[in-house]
Amino acid sequence: MDVPLPPHLSELSRPALEALLVRLSGEVATLQQTVSELREENARLKGLKGRPTIKPSGMDKATEPPKPIKMQKRRFRGKVTPRVIIEDHVVKAAVPEGSRFKGHEPFLVQDLVISARATCYQRERWITPDGQTILAPLPEGIDGHFGPELRRFVLMQYHQGQSTLPRLAALLRSVGVSISKRQLHRLLTDKQESFVAEAQDVLRAGLETSPYVSVDDTGARHAGKNGFCTQIGNDWFTWFGTRTSKSRLNFLDLLRAGHTDYVLNDAAYGYMRKHALSAPLIASLAAQPQTRFADRDTWLAHLGRLGFTTLDVTPDPVRVATEGALWGSVQSHKFLCDAVVLSDDAGQFNVGRHALCWVHAERLVHKLDAFTDRHRAAQTRVRGLIWNFYGSLKAYRLKPSPRRAVALRARFDRIFLRRTGFVTLDRLLARLHANKAELLMVLDRPETPLHTNGSENDIRCYVTRRKVSAGTRSDVGRDCRDAFLGLAKTCDKLGIAVWDYLGSRLKVAGHIIVQPLDRYVRGRFRPA
Repeated sequence: MDVPLPPHLSELSRPALEALLVRLSGEVATLQQTVSELREENARLKGLKGRPTIKPSGMDKATEPPKPIKMQKRRFRGKVTPRVIIEDHVVKAAVPEGSRFKGHEPFLVQDLVISARATCYQRERWITPDGQTILAPLPEGIDGHFGPELRRFVLMQYHQGQSTLPRLAALLRSVGVSISKRQLHRLLTDKQESFVAEAQDVLRAGLETSPYVSVDDTGARHAGKNGFCTQIGNDWFTWFGTRTSKSRLNFLDLLRAGHTDYVLNDAAYGYMRKHALSAPLIASLAAQPQTRFADRDTWLAHLGRLGFTTLDVTPDPVRVATEGALWGSVQSHKFLCDAVVLSDDAGQFNVGRHALCWVHAERLVHKLDAFTDRHRAAQTRVRGLIWNFYGSLKAYRLKPSPRRAVALRARFDRIFLRRTGFVTLDRLLARLHANKAELLMVLDRPETPLHTNGSENDIRCYVTRRKVSAGTRSDVGRDCRDAFLGLAKTCDKLGIAVWDYLGSRLKVAGHIIVQPLDRYVRGRFRPA
């Protein structure tokens, strides 16, 4: 809608102002793109360099110890061992008379048979002498008009195979299954509460028993709005949770693993003091007899009675007190009691024992713009020192000792307290030195990784799902997507085939027994 510009903007109505704003925003975006292209063209014509292409630093791979040199041997394919029963089929040969039989020469062929099968169960119906109707029960695993094998195939292809709903519907129809996209959607979302609950149990088991968790987040689309998906996991489990916010309040809420209570205890008061909540306000909370609140409404009503909601100060007392009560709830449920939270320095993840990713820290130095030879030399020298130090930390993880920890702390100070003459680099080094305790958490907890590569690898499946299918519309669809992606990742880490896991849960005929996944997670970290 083209709105002519009047003498005074105050004469425009609200719809007209909105239309004008949309038009001008589009023009500004177009002009910015044009200016950027013209600048690049001018630079090219003048023989100048274009915008730099910043590649990954490669610090983690470069600091790996050299592998021993082995004699080059010709590689052969390993022995093929199918997971199914091998059927023998003798192939006759036409031979001349007088030939001698010398046995058989095996030739293994694996094949796949995909076919649809429909079964009509004729259920006996009886009338008892007292007038009651007895109907024969359906076989185990039959829940609805689509069998467990079909349901397993649908869940496997959609969540682990990253297929789309229309393509999956077309595939099923092509092999003879009569199914609509709406029915397929129901197979993906209806009656999946047990899977969602199992994903929650996996998170609780990981938070209770793991020595560390690695966290990350990415953008998510839900109900037509932009949101965020948070990943929590380590080498043995993965969990995803999509919400509308990526704040610390949201992260602490996710760490409660489904619990809704707010708790005031020593952990909560310690959090409040650490985040500068005034002593009189903490004292007013501690003076009240009630220390546990069932839900958010009850907690906010309590803060309102104490006058927290009327205060206009910094930091916001309602926010800090709520974060403290959430952290108190996390600790009261025995989650993250002594575990390390490893992140990429996003502020919302800085809770409890916090450790930082070295790859993200070094990336700040790597991406720093240097415009003189002197500055570039200083940047290269500092990066070399960081790479060498990172290699020493990797060696320390394999063989920790108190003496080496003291030496590494002193070496850290020498690297990050130096003055290079490159002001921007010096400020960055000072900023990194302020995070010394979090960057050197590995010296106290050698089991903690030095980077968040595991989280970034986990979250790729979510990013792929987002690119393939955009977002979700209903809360049920969102929860099912998060649950199945997390369960599939957890199965991979535990060495369990997702196909077998789904067969066990859906009671497919002849399935193997797969215990609840939280038992396997707890078993990985059970004390000796």
